[in-house]
Amino acid sequence: MATEEERKRAYKAFKKRLKIARLDDHSGLSPGSKTSHIGGITPPAGHPAGIWEELVADGKLRREGGGVYSLANEI
Repeated sequence: MATEEERKRAYKAFKKRLKIARLDDHSGLSPGSKTSHIGGITPPAGHPAGIWEELVADGKLRREGGGVYSLANEI
């Protein structure tokens, strides 16, 4: 069981990595349209694997399958 501080840091790192992935997708450097279709990512390294499941249980993340998670408040 992770502490509240560890969950906050992991959640913040997840949101930052997702934002960077979406900005990279929007940048135009990748082929395709200029809108991002990235809905989920693999969690960033450096945090225990169980912390992501705790964030799912807290209702902050949603498990997408295959080790991919997305923000729970996004549809």
